[in-house]
Amino acid sequence: MSSSFEKYQKRRLISSYFSVVISISLVLFLLGLLGILVLNTKKVADHFKEQIALTVFLKDTAKEVEIDQLEKSLALADYTKSTRFISKEDAAQQHSKEIGEDFMEFLGYNPLQNSIDVFFNADYVSETQIAEISRDLSQKDFVDDVVYDKPLIALLNDNVKRISFWILVISGIFLFIAVLLINSSIRLSVYAKRFTIKTMQMVGATKGFIRRPFIWKSVRLGVIGAIIALAGMGGVLYYVNQSFPQLYILADRNLLIGLFAAVFFIGIIISWISTFFATQRFLNLQTDELYY
Repeated sequence: MSSSFEKYQKRRLISSYFSVVISISLVLFLLGLLGILVLNTKKVADHFKEQIALTVFLKDTAKEVEIDQLEKSLALADYTKSTRFISKEDAAQQHSKEIGEDFMEFLGYNPLQNSIDVFFNADYVSETQIAEISRDLSQKDFVDDVVYDKPLIALLNDNVKRISFWILVISGIFLFIAVLLINSSIRLSVYAKRFTIKTMQMVGATKGFIRRPFIWKSVRLGVIGAIIALAGMGGVLYYVNQSFPQLYILADRNLLIGLFAAVFFIGIIISWISTFFATQRFLNLQTDELYY
């Protein structure tokens, strides 16, 4: 009879430890994914900003040497990520493909112009800076017009600010929820041993002596949960990097190492603190209060 009861208690204990590890690993995994999102919000925003182009249309009278000098000066500018020269012939071919017919046969001439597309570094994609660059380029004699999508730039910058703010708010809320969930799981596992705690206290064991094995056990469970969470985060990072290599999500190794270390230590710290206060609560209860 006592043997079967002991087996039952062991199963309950293993089940309790398993649920704690799963709870910790899932919460830390989600917290880690949110951390990855926070770290890469700027990178994703920068990626979209760098797709915005400013197009410089050149007059037909522009000399080849003037075009070459403009291209070189734009390529060397701090605000430029890349440039692309599009001849009027290439532009006509592309336009014909888009509309499905050769418009030059109908018109009898090519009305398009040579142009240079300028793609900016993300830090320079703002209404004021691009407007200033546009004014400078427009003053050149051989430049006919400078065109860019002003409403899109304003919309993109506004949305980036809004999204960044809400991601930070959600991160704070989620961190609070993570602490509560891990704390609840550990409190339940300690609750199952409340009578053991009180028995040890009644035979003269000090509070520190009683707390120590519980804390070390929870810290070990926290470490296991954190390792599982980190493995899951690593898998997600690998998948995202393979699917979207243009985001260079693994480029900043130091930030990622810092995030992994933070998730690991959060699992240990929350486990330690939760166990400390959970055992302290039962140590301070009277014997008859353990049944409620």
